[in-house]
Amino acid sequence: MSAIDRYIVRTTLLAFLLIVVSLTGVIWITQALRGIDLMTGQGQSILVFLGVTGLAIPLLAMIISPIALLIAVMHTLNRLATDSEIIVMNAAGLSPGRLLRPFLFATCVVSLLVAFLSLYLAPECMRALRRWQTEIGADVLTNILRPGEFQKLGPLTIRIQGRQPGGLLVGIFIDDQRNPSERIDILADRGTVQKNERGSFLILQDGNLQRFEAGKREPALVAFASYAFDLSQFSNAVQSVTYGPRERSIGGLISPPPDDPVFKRIPGEFRSELHDRIFAPIYPFAFILMAFAILGAPRTTRQNRNFAIGVLVVGILVLRIAGFGLSTMSTSQPAAVFVQYFMLAAVSVGSVWMIMRGVIIDAPANLLGWINGLLSRRVSLGQQ
Repeated sequence: MSAIDRYIVRTTLLAFLLIVVSLTGVIWITQALRGIDLMTGQGQSILVFLGVTGLAIPLLAMIISPIALLIAVMHTLNRLATDSEIIVMNAAGLSPGRLLRPFLFATCVVSLLVAFLSLYLAPECMRALRRWQTEIGADVLTNILRPGEFQKLGPLTIRIQGRQPGGLLVGIFIDDQRNPSERIDILADRGTVQKNERGSFLILQDGNLQRFEAGKREPALVAFASYAFDLSQFSNAVQSVTYGPRERSIGGLISPPPDDPVFKRIPGEFRSELHDRIFAPIYPFAFILMAFAILGAPRTTRQNRNFAIGVLVVGILVLRIAGFGLSTMSTSQPAAVFVQYFMLAAVSVGSVWMIMRGVIIDAPANLLGWINGLLSRRVSLGQQ
């Protein structure tokens, strides 16, 4: 790899890394704020909150990476054009195909990253997220106990005053009438739930217990620093985890079990998800070929590039929106998958043809004349 190639690859990948980290971080924060209820409303710890929300990062990075690479390539091409480096390289005999090579190398690196995310890491994280959500959903205190309300579980009544970060419960009242021969009332300042091989226990701290036995007028009062209250019989049974198409491995999408109830219900979504994962590492190549075909031609600093950038942005939007639409259609129309393959191939071949022919995208002269005339009329009216 020559010095020019290393310079272009380094500039492109550094810009890509900065963009993908920034965009992924911003979008992750907006998504994580929607899950803040895990800590405030359901009493989960900060580690659970970060773990549950963080499992969506690979999926976000997979979606953002092609766009981040496109922005990075546009930045690099604009930098080369602004410094007249493209013109110098072209005058030195560097062909457009040769200049494209380092951009393709950077695209291969990003495409391999996207393939790893789409084929392995993102589905694994989505499965872990589904298991974690199922486990949280099976927690009796998460779904039944709500601060400020008396919750009746058969002969047992529980009330908690509030929840604090880390799963800490405060202001706990328990009225236990499960034993007909006695009634137990418990007041505790705070408590936490602990699970082990023997079951689920509410560990109460700094409280007192009143036992009313049948046939006795005076209750027995006991103060305690720590008391374990058994909640095993109220714990929900372990729920089976059902994975959707997005959470299946690539093997599970290629050959799902014939008796899989999810596959029987929505076989089209399995097909759509499978091809979406195949398309994910292809889109970066289509984007970069389009970007280089429109912006990579040598131009002087006097030539306006705004029209070409606008054409590129519109073209990318049309291509990606068409891809989303065809993916949605493929759930009911298998032919839409082949249309999407043909669309990406046509865009790539057309872009390569433009690169080899040195086609330059400029605004039509009559359009520029019309815009300049419109601006001049507005200026003259403003002066009047």
